[in-house]
Amino acid sequence: MLENKEPKCVVEKEIEGMIDNARIAQVEFEKWSQEDVDRVVKAIGKAVYGEGEKLARMAIEETGMGKYEDKINKNKGKSKAVWKQLSGIASRRIIKRNPEEELIEVAKPIGVIGAVTPVTNPSMTPIHNAMIALKGGNAIIFSPHPKAKNTGIETVNIMREALFKEGASKDLLQIVKEPSLLHTTKVMELCDASIATGGPAMVKAAYSSGKPSFGVGAGNVQCVLDRKIDYRESIDKVIAGRIYDNGILCTCEQTLIYPQEIKLSLIDILKEKGGYLIKEDEMPYFRKHLFPGGKINVELVGKSPSELGRIIDMTIPKDTKFIFVMIDEYGEKELFTKEKLCPVLSVIGYESWNDALNIAKTNLLFEGAGHSAVIHSNNTDHIEEFGIVLPISRLVVNQQGSSALGGSLNNGLNPTATLGCGSWGNNSLSENLWWHHLVNISRISYEIKDKEDLSDKEIWDLK
Repeated sequence: MLENKEPKCVVEKEIEGMIDNARIAQVEFEKWSQEDVDRVVKAIGKAVYGEGEKLARMAIEETGMGKYEDKINKNKGKSKAVWKQLSGIASRRIIKRNPEEELIEVAKPIGVIGAVTPVTNPSMTPIHNAMIALKGGNAIIFSPHPKAKNTGIETVNIMREALFKEGASKDLLQIVKEPSLLHTTKVMELCDASIATGGPAMVKAAYSSGKPSFGVGAGNVQCVLDRKIDYRESIDKVIAGRIYDNGILCTCEQTLIYPQEIKLSLIDILKEKGGYLIKEDEMPYFRKHLFPGGKINVELVGKSPSELGRIIDMTIPKDTKFIFVMIDEYGEKELFTKEKLCPVLSVIGYESWNDALNIAKTNLLFEGAGHSAVIHSNNTDHIEEFGIVLPISRLVVNQQGSSALGGSLNNGLNPTATLGCGSWGNNSLSENLWWHHLVNISRISYEIKDKEDLSDKEIWDLK
């Protein structure tokens, strides 16, 4: 976030006004029925779906990151998947009755949610956060990244118009027009809870705001190819994930871990599929410019391979779909095993299955602990061991990581724009952010009259 040029008192008054308006709108919205709430949630999702192309174009022109077609897919796909998952779900007042335990659960809105949105997803993140916030009866105020503010503002305006058409207050959804660090900090201080989807500094600021916060950790998706699989089919998915939106998503595959015996054929397939192999004598130069000072070069984020080459003065053929590097070291011994927010894939071989597990775990502990991994396998024991051993919050099997880890129409993960990384990533949740995280649950408990009465001995004899 940029430093603010306005006096602190002006910024505080501006944000206080937005909070006041949000509270007035939210108090009224809290009275709405489940049917009416769902009608509004559907309306804002459908509105963004209908403007997916326009918002994708705005994001490309404003940020210079990613691919137009993939951003369309994100805008349309996420809004569609979120509504499918939310439809028919009780989220207002009594949401669950458990006769066996004599418990009734009542959902109550948190109130006003503050949401920091990243430059990498200036339209997809707001639509997801808005839909799940309103599902729980909340209002939400967005603080966009300064370099993507116009796309964010247009996204929120589209949703506000949809609210108005459905008879709801536009102030349920608001956005800071001239975002800065001071604006964002004030939003997080005054709201009732915040969602911080962005860099580590912003997530840390959210957790330091004094209010409940939902943040994300760094991604660094490890992708393992098991033996006895259709390698071509799996590699197609890996490549599709690596190049999606020019590799800008935290869910994109980062390191491909493969059986050592297929090395030569793997290299041939990667080249055949549009990959450019960095030669051994080019590795030091490429490493230095991709990770100057050990950190990702921000000028390369979301750039195509040819653009990347132009920026670092390295010749990359124009028709290259992705760049790949063959490495032998891993973890802190090799910077290429870090997250690369551009279409660069690191590739490393393993001998035994334990070697594959160790490489993936070591890389995650170097960067990306708590986030995600991908496995391509038909071996149930290996799949489950992978899920048990690795410090991850989600694992997808035989799927494209970029589109599956954030939830999709074809798996059971909640579709989200905010992927929690648990205590590994210094986050408060280890799952995909969803509507139930944005409500308080009151529980009404009746006495269970026919429950078996055990003696002390019988209780301590239980296994």
